[in-house]
Amino acid sequence: MFSRNKGTAVEWLIAGLGNPGQKYENTRHNMGFRAVELLAEQKSVKLNKVKFKAAYNLMEFAGTRCLVMKPQTYMNLSGEAVREAAQFYKILPERVLVIYDDVSLPVGKLRIRPTGSAGGHNGIKNIIAHLGTQDFPRIKIGTGSPGEEGNMISWVIGVPSQKEREALFEAFQRAVQAAECIIEHGCQRAMNDFN
Repeated sequence: MFSRNKGTAVEWLIAGLGNPGQKYENTRHNMGFRAVELLAEQKSVKLNKVKFKAAYNLMEFAGTRCLVMKPQTYMNLSGEAVREAAQFYKILPERVLVIYDDVSLPVGKLRIRPTGSAGGHNGIKNIIAHLGTQDFPRIKIGTGSPGEEGNMISWVIGVPSQKEREALFEAFQRAVQAAECIIEHGCQRAMNDFN
């Protein structure tokens, strides 16, 4: 049905996780949104199509045709959007790349993994439930944590400081490079280069 020559086959799905709406726009939980927005901007493409419960677009990236999306379901139901798009384009889980925030990493640190548990992240938990597997690559962007005394919910929906934002912007740029590396060379190479 799909022919590579005609450029119609979508080979990768790149999902940046976050929460829709102005209230959450610049919060720590929206690191995935920020990273895929930067990717799209670098390709001069807007994520302005609406389908699969997501804002998305199709683009050439890393020498392949990708669907880049921001699920609009709210974080805890991200899997609904990811599954709908993956099913529609017949994209296998190992070609579903998810970019998201991680409180267990220092601010701006990246961690690439080819598989793994949700690690307490509700968006990932929901994607695992909807894809029926945890075997999909992911790029985690560290946001730091509030520490023992801090409130985790307030932290993730809080806005990073100016200093943190500078580190995070660099992290978004590295996340885009890491995504390119994963698609072109595989997770192992990306782990060596970016972890």
